[in-house]
Amino acid sequence: MFSVALSVASCLRAGTEVHVAWVLSAQNLPGLEPGDAVALTPGGGRMGALGGGMLDSHLAELSLSGTGCIVDVTLSEVDALIAGVSGPASARIAVAAASALPEQTWGLLMNREALAISARVDDGRLSDLEIHTLGDSAPEEVTEALGRGTSSIETPDRLVSAFVPVTRLVISGGGPNARALEEAAGLLGWQVDRATDPDTAAGLMATLSPLDGAVVMGHDVESSSRVLGAALESAAGYIGALGSLRMQQNRADWLAYRGVTDLERVHGPAGIDIHADTPAEIAVSVLAEAIAVLHQRG
Repeated sequence: MFSVALSVASCLRAGTEVHVAWVLSAQNLPGLEPGDAVALTPGGGRMGALGGGMLDSHLAELSLSGTGCIVDVTLSEVDALIAGVSGPASARIAVAAASALPEQTWGLLMNREALAISARVDDGRLSDLEIHTLGDSAPEEVTEALGRGTSSIETPDRLVSAFVPVTRLVISGGGPNARALEEAAGLLGWQVDRATDPDTAAGLMATLSPLDGAVVMGHDVESSSRVLGAALESAAGYIGALGSLRMQQNRADWLAYRGVTDLERVHGPAGIDIHADTPAEIAVSVLAEAIAVLHQRG
């Protein structure tokens, strides 16, 4: 849901009708997780994708009317084959009109704050949609869902879907160190984006929140400094810069020449001092530092 919040908010500001569809559960569909969402507009418009697009044709068939509903999608043998799965595959999906949710929903999601959507269910139709955030005086099932992380709880007459963000890590750079860092962060359950192109990396940096981290590496002073500047402009809770002390100074000089002198948030050279030498050791040292900084900020 976090990934489509900006698109939904933009549609609502423009007066465009938009619905959101999110996954409640999935069977035998690798890559499709509870909470994954897509935004839908009348006429077949779609922002985002579910499971790499494996459910696109089914979403196109949805009737975007009313407050919302719960639908069960079963993939045919052909669809399953195209999706690369064997045997029956299905997903349970909730669809709701974005305008049926409180206006502040989308701002909270854009800020990547945990929240739960609760709705009354009557014969598969959704109504009376409400949101709850951490710390609210909420019903027991809302508190339970938020405590589980991103998840949904269904009863015969109620649906509660919790959306709890996980830490994102954007890595700018390539090579063994970048790959080791990506793999190690994945083991933590973090969402990892790695880009070798400076423009792509800078764009990813702009989306980071205080829950997230950025790591910049690379031997080219100009491109790595430009990405580091983008990280500093973001709300990232942790910013690490790999490279020698000389590289750190060269980047600082490049940024200072362009008016960026406050590098207090930059941890460089990144990583705690464990005398790391191999890519795996460097990844451990950087992630240990990132964890400590993010927990301290939290």
